[in-house]
Amino acid sequence: MTRMCKFGQPLGAIMQVAYVVDDLEAAAMEWVKNLNVGPWMIMEHFPAENMKYYDDPTDIDLSIALAYSGSMCFELIFQHNDVPSVYADCVKTDRMGCFHHWAVSTENFDADVARHKANGHKVAFYGEVVPVGGKRFAYIDTMAPLRGMIEIIELSDDVEGLFSGIRAQSQDWDGADPIRRP
Repeated sequence: MTRMCKFGQPLGAIMQVAYVVDDLEAAAMEWVKNLNVGPWMIMEHFPAENMKYYDDPTDIDLSIALAYSGSMCFELIFQHNDVPSVYADCVKTDRMGCFHHWAVSTENFDADVARHKANGHKVAFYGEVVPVGGKRFAYIDTMAPLRGMIEIIELSDDVEGLFSGIRAQSQDWDGADPIRRP
């Protein structure tokens, strides 16, 4: 039997779809207006450590916005600086505002990363998220076969708490306060 995450998706299933945007709040408001997705939790200058872009250390400065529609999480991403990154790569291809990646949660982070590497895919971006105990994430470069990347998110009680808290705000949301911050 497949274990369900506290935020409503089966473990290992796609739990998030992400887009790179040029204005976080404006993009979030378009999602509210056109898709009734919200409220959006904006996390400015996302606190991650030990970040690497294709194995090279990076000091990327990014902000994200997260919201739910049902059990699906949507992420909007804005990069503040001009360091090389998976997001800057997206902008270079004139794909601003377009699809960037799918995210999948896992309890077997190392094995899942190894499986993708064995399939010939590189880790394009890696980091550890400070507010959730340093849990890891990795973007797998699957642009050639899938036209998007796969983000692997290491699951823990803190990670599940973050996502389930944002999802809870979307349930029975009345449209008030569409933009929120922690």
